Amino acid sequence: MSTPVAVSGLHLIRAIARPHLRTLLLGLALALAGSATSLATPMVTKWILDSLGASASLAGPITALAVLLVVGAAIWICEWILLGTLGERVVRSARESMVRRFLRATVPGITRRSPGELVARVTSDTVLLREAVASSLVGLANGVVMLVGTLVLMAVLDLVLLATTVAAVIVVVVLFAVLMPAIATAQERAQEHLGRLGGVLETALRAIRTVKASRAEERQAAGILAHADASMRHSVRAVRREAVAWTISWAGIQTAIILILGVGAWRVGAGLLEVSTLIAFLLYAFGLMEPIMELSQNLTALQAGIAAARRIAQVEQLEQEDTGSAQPGTTAPQGATGAVLELRDVVAAYGPEQAPAVDGVDLVVPARGHTAIVGPSGAGKSTLFALLLRFLEPRRGEILLAGRPYREQTPDEVRARLAYLEQETPVVPGTVRDNLRFTHPDASEDELRAALERVRLLDVVSALDGGLDAPLSSSSLSGGQRQRIALARALVRTPDVLLLDEATAQVDGLTEAAVHDAIREQARLGAVVTVAHRLSTVVDADMIVVMEDGRVRARGRHEELLASDELYRGLVEALRIGPQLAPAG
Repeated sequence: MSTPVAVSGLHLIRAIARPHLRTLLLGLALALAGSATSLATPMVTKWILDSLGASASLAGPITALAVLLVVGAAIWICEWILLGTLGERVVRSARESMVRRFLRATVPGITRRSPGELVARVTSDTVLLREAVASSLVGLANGVVMLVGTLVLMAVLDLVLLATTVAAVIVVVVLFAVLMPAIATAQERAQEHLGRLGGVLETALRAIRTVKASRAEERQAAGILAHADASMRHSVRAVRREAVAWTISWAGIQTAIILILGVGAWRVGAGLLEVSTLIAFLLYAFGLMEPIMELSQNLTALQAGIAAARRIAQVEQLEQEDTGSAQPGTTAPQGATGAVLELRDVVAAYGPEQAPAVDGVDLVVPARGHTAIVGPSGAGKSTLFALLLRFLEPRRGEILLAGRPYREQTPDEVRARLAYLEQETPVVPGTVRDNLRFTHPDASEDELRAALERVRLLDVVSALDGGLDAPLSSSSLSGGQRQRIALARALVRTPDVLLLDEATAQVDGLTEAAVHDAIREQARLGAVVTVAHRLSTVVDADMIVVMEDGRVRARGRHEELLASDELYRGLVEALRIGPQLAPAG
């Protein structure tokens, strides 16, 4: 790991830890107090041995040893609970921040990444962050104090033996400094591949029926496990380096102890050192492994936490939707133009360097009636919906809602007047009631039943075990029925504009008929805008807009376009829609 990256990562850790500074300082104080009891134990042991040699009372040193034991145990328990609780709060805070940023991010920003990879940021990365913030920072400070304190007390006991110990510690520290960056790099790469594994696995599970129908289980498994193998390779590499580091530290301390025994025995024999002093020094030497282990463990955890913090920080770079106050402006009366939606010379693209997906679109959507948008794939139909819903902002031009420009309204204000049924018509986890109230949580029972009646599902839902409170699953309702539930959700309260994206792309005849009836009824109450490849959905529309290559090619009613537009005529002929599908009267 390069120094600038490490510094940047430490800055992120500090920023995350800063709101919890008081708790961290209290945890550090407890850790230092606990370390003080550990450091005092060898000195009390020396006191006991000296008392034995002098035939003095052992009551004082034994009592002191018992007090150190009880006080040390109480301190460690308090520290463990305090820092453990802090760690969980750090995880909760990081998860809250990321979840809110995910859901408030722009649609292009959030869809550039795999959902599984984003989920890994919230789950596994936050656990690594917990260890770095709650344990590693305190552990590192405490480890340094323990190491320095042990060496200082060793110096008080005997400087010659201290010099022997310090030489071994310096070798261990230098080797750790060499090995730690490679360990951190390997852990970071392992975590990156773990996130990619989650993304690919999530995609495969979402398309499990296609995977099985294509007999692609083994191929998908091989692709997913390739990331698992890569993660394992980097993890094993980190484990090997950790094993080398631990072995070096253990061997260094053991070598130091052997030298201490040899040199100490010689000094005791020469009358330069007391036996009690040698035993106390050996206890410190044996205990020296503890701060070195603590330092190495916490350095490893901190490196992993820094890598996780950088990945979590990437979430902060997701472009967010504007949720601030709308700009002041004048609102044109809706009756002035007779339009609920209006696009004026709108140009939009999915990236600054990409070609426009819609180019110079002018469109007026009346406040009542059905407007259908048709055209070949890639014509810009779905992009038009993305603009209307403010999933995408125009590069040029202006969009107005009820005579008021979008720029004077927040996304929430715009979407409050629209209802949207997307092509995949997802249902939310929960009951039928949960799904119907997803847009309007305060909708009444009567409103829910009226919406179900409009899509011909009231009797079906009433017959379910639990009615509106029945869990919505593939076993309780068919795919077409779940699609009608999604449509009912959009109709719970009559919106100004109902946007339907491929609403009948993959449905049975009964569902298609129910959707058509709901569209006709809604068109009498407000505006309906549909996008469809199946022209049978839109032949009775009040206005059909034909798009090609991001532009409006033609507009008119079904018969007019059949007579005047070659592309529309070709679409009709390709789908074998004949005169029998004339508009409903």
